[in-house]
Order: sequence, then structure tokens, then C-alpha cells
Amino acid sequence: MINLSDYGIDMWDSDKIADFRRTLLAWYDREKRDLPWRRTSDPYKIWISEIMLQQTQVVTVIPYYKRFLDWFPTVENLANAPEDKLLKAWEGLGYYSRVRNMQVAAQQIMTDFSGRFPDKYEDISRLKGIGPYTAGAIASIAFGLPEPAVDGNVMRVMARLFEIKQDVGDPKNRKIFQAIMEKLIDPARPGDFNQALMDLGTDIESAKNPRPDESPVRAFSAAYLHGTYHLYPVKAPKKKPRPLQIQAFIIQNQAGEFLLEKNVEGRLLGGFWSFPIVETNLIAKQLNLFEKETDVLETISQKKLFEDDYLLTPTWSDKTFAPVKHTFSHQKWTIELLEGFVEKAELTSPKELRWVSPADFDAYPMAAPQKKMVAEVLKPKKK
Repeated sequence: MINLSDYGIDMWDSDKIADFRRTLLAWYDREKRDLPWRRTSDPYKIWISEIMLQQTQVVTVIPYYKRFLDWFPTVENLANAPEDKLLKAWEGLGYYSRVRNMQVAAQQIMTDFSGRFPDKYEDISRLKGIGPYTAGAIASIAFGLPEPAVDGNVMRVMARLFEIKQDVGDPKNRKIFQAIMEKLIDPARPGDFNQALMDLGTDIESAKNPRPDESPVRAFSAAYLHGTYHLYPVKAPKKKPRPLQIQAFIIQNQAGEFLLEKNVEGRLLGGFWSFPIVETNLIAKQLNLFEKETDVLETISQKKLFEDDYLLTPTWSDKTFAPVKHTFSHQKWTIELLEGFVEKAELTSPKELRWVSPADFDAYPMAAPQKKMVAEVLKPKKK
């Protein structure tokens, strides 16, 4: 148990805490959003919503949430789902490790808990992909346990309430916010208390364009009362995503079908289908071209690498495409497209490859960069 005064935080007395709970929950009762996952106490459905809502806006999540539960209505359905269908259900949400971890967790529930979602915080925390925030959200909302759910929205509200000077982006400081929430959470309505703070942090006390004068808890906020609201939360700037050059090979056969590859785990876009792709600097490394690299030599090397790796010998086109750009949280891709055509369409490479008509692309799970490449390749020609 940490001592909050060591961090310059003066915790409120019990009367002020009780007043804060009443004020916050009264506001929530009036203003809470009507969301599909708030109409249930089923821990499975609440879990699905909480994982989807990580790094994704509510308006985006709602249709995905409904479709996911249509496709996988139970823990058992999720545990046994084929990978392609699982990824297709998540297609467009990004951070695909989330859905893979969910399937592992569903399998844990089937094996370790006889198919019943665990109802203790410690057991929920054992599930793959469930950290302290998600465990607290499920425990409090589904089971009424007084467990805090501390995410970025809650930390932002807490930082302003108590003028917390520690960086909210530093994982080692999370224990400070956890300790505060353990004292503040309403034991009678823990799920509503956590959700009230989530709503407050995503709207009125948002990171951008907050409206502090409208906050229902402004009378409790040290930052609001002291005129220091603009200083909180303290957060170091994020690292910029690393630029990465990617080469994509757009290969067609005589039937007008495109070559798609299922990327193996551990590779770029693992588990998803895409045009064959490779990091451009990896091509140079494999062919030792760093000292004598030119545009022409680089293009030759790219073609040779493809032919050797995919056991196909395309007739290469001179057609140029606009580079496709896509930014992940940690990488910024610039994708160059190189087009080729093959007469002999037999696939003998050990890679998982398929010839696919554009009309059938929707049947294959594709991540956002592949969808952008498809849009570039298939865009109508200018007259």
C-alpha cells in the first residue's frame, strides 16, 4: 500500500469522499450514455466491449460489438472460432493481438473454469490479454466487486482533481492512481462509479477541448479551483512512429486474379491476407546492396527476391502507382507497389498463397494497409 502523501497528494476525508460519490453518481444517473453493453450484466459481453473499446472510439465499436456477438455468442463459440473468421470479425479495429488474446482467454475459460466466466478479480486477471483495468471493469460492472478500473480517462480526471504532478504516461505511476481510486470507489455501486468516470473523462474532461466549467465534480477539482487546469495531466510527448519502407508485389494471372499471401505469425500483418510484402531494407540486406544501391539496382533486386521466394517469374510492368501510406502507433509505412503478370499460375512455393478474384476479396481478412493497396490498384483509370 503506497502512502499518497509521499507523492504530494492530500487525500480527502470520508465526508468529502462520500459527497464526491453522490455528486458523480447523480450526474451519471442523469447523463449516462445508452450503450448496448450497459444493458447487460453478462461478463462475456462486458469483456468483449472493454477489449474493443481499447484505443477505439465508442461510435466505431458499436457495430463491431453487435456483429461479434452474432458470430460468437458464447465463450465456447469464441474459443473454437477459425482464425480467418475471427480476424474477419475484427477487421478494421486494429491492434489485432487483442482478438487473438481473447481467443486464448476463451480457451482458458473453457479449460480452467468449465466454460463459466470467472467471478473473482484474481481469476479474471489470469486470463490472457486482461490487465488491471479490464479486470477491474469486468469485476465491478458484471459482479459488483469494488475494484477500480483505471485507464487513461480516469487518470486524467484524477490528475486534475488532486493536481498530480507525476507523468500519467509512465507505467510505474499507475499505482498512484490505483491507490486513489481504491479510496474513492463507491462500494455500493462500483460498476456505475467506474463507468461514470469513464464517461466524464471521454467527454467533459477529455484530453482535447475539455469543458471544465461543465464538469459535475468541478467543486472537488484542485486544478479547477486553483486555475491550473491547463497543466494537468502531466504527460511526456509520445515517440514519433518509426518510418518504414515496404515493397508490395501486385501479381496477376491470366484470369485477372491477384496473388494473395497469408502472412505467418511474427511477420508483418501476421494472420492476414495481403499482396506479398517485404521491408525494402530487408531486400538490400539479403542481397548485400548497401554500398552500391541505385534505383535501378534496387528494382532488379526486388524482382529477383520475389522470383526466388515465390517461385514465379512474372513479366514485370512499368506501371507506376501512388505510394500507399499507413501509420501504426509505432511505425509509419510507405508502401511502393510493383506490378507483374504471370502466364503459368501454378503455385509451388511453400508459402500460403492463393489466386483471388477482386470480387472475392471480402471473404479474406485484410488489414487496413492491404485495403488501401487494393483501393490504389483497382481505382478507375482517368479518361
